[in-house]
Amino acid sequence: MYILLLTLCVKYFSVMSTAFQRYVCSLFLLHLFFLLPEAAGAQRSITICEWNVENLFDVRHDSLKNDYEFLPEGSHSWTRSRYWRKQTKVGQTIAALGGEEGLPAIVGMCEVENDSVMYDLTRRSAMRGARYEYVMTESADRRGVDVALLYQPFLFKLLDWHSVRIPSVENGFNPTRDILYVKGCLPSSDTLHVMVCHLPSKAGGGQTSKRHRHLAAATLRSAVDSLLTLQPLAKLIVMGDFNAGSNEKVFDILMPPLRETLPTDRRSLKQRVGTYYYKKQWSYLDHMLVSDGLVEWQGKLKGVEDVGRSSSAQPVVSASESRLPSLLGKDGSPFRTYRGPYYNGGVSDHLPLVMKLQLTQ
Repeated sequence: MYILLLTLCVKYFSVMSTAFQRYVCSLFLLHLFFLLPEAAGAQRSITICEWNVENLFDVRHDSLKNDYEFLPEGSHSWTRSRYWRKQTKVGQTIAALGGEEGLPAIVGMCEVENDSVMYDLTRRSAMRGARYEYVMTESADRRGVDVALLYQPFLFKLLDWHSVRIPSVENGFNPTRDILYVKGCLPSSDTLHVMVCHLPSKAGGGQTSKRHRHLAAATLRSAVDSLLTLQPLAKLIVMGDFNAGSNEKVFDILMPPLRETLPTDRRSLKQRVGTYYYKKQWSYLDHMLVSDGLVEWQGKLKGVEDVGRSSSAQPVVSASESRLPSLLGKDGSPFRTYRGPYYNGGVSDHLPLVMKLQLTQ
């Protein structure tokens, strides 16, 4: 019976023309995926993503935030039609990130303004049928920028979450984004810990912004240490926009105990590889760092060579431009929403990262 249902669903899935036409079938396939009786040790995979979505603001003023740029009368002329066009593109991209395996189980998001935009994305946009849930921070950032975690409840059962405040003001800096900590249970009954961060930008340059990033990294490291002290083999992914490359001091603060999953040598960054493009140079400002516990867990699974980038069995993380050409502009760089104050019509100035995790039943 399972095989018949699966065959019919796959046949129906193959003739769907858009990501949103496929979501119902994707959900059914994923449910069936974890219900099918299999031999002991059978493996499945789920998709984990990270994406800076470039200023996903609503069109209403928050009296406590400096969001004037992104209002209909603001310098960016951020209208309802532009807002909903962006929401549609964000939803379409997220739906496509999982590829043939269906919708991503978890998506860490940076540069989302508030609960309103996340509610619209999950409850009012074309992606509403995917039934994503979310948690997010409520930071003191003056522009109102926050981070969030989208998750599929039947692939990631939420157990706990909270925000971690970076002591920016206490140390003479403007307030910045909180760190989001989330804990959940996977279909394999393994507990997965996720931290989503958006470290202070390099805007303005100089030592001040660098010291602020180092403070944020130290706060993140403290949160990681608190978890790993209690659970040395915790399966942890730290993801987000670090506003820094792997060769910068931020990562000296974080590694070890975390491991990088992206190229650390600038010379290894080939053309059109990265998440951000600036001054004709690709780089990784977005990262996914993993704990030893997660690497060891993945390494114990059969077929580790399929999920490892090297002998250390680090999970594969790659920019998704090859599968999602709509994310790129005519010049081959990310198809951003704005170029300065000028509307460009794209979805984001960053490319998403994708990680596949292997699960056992």
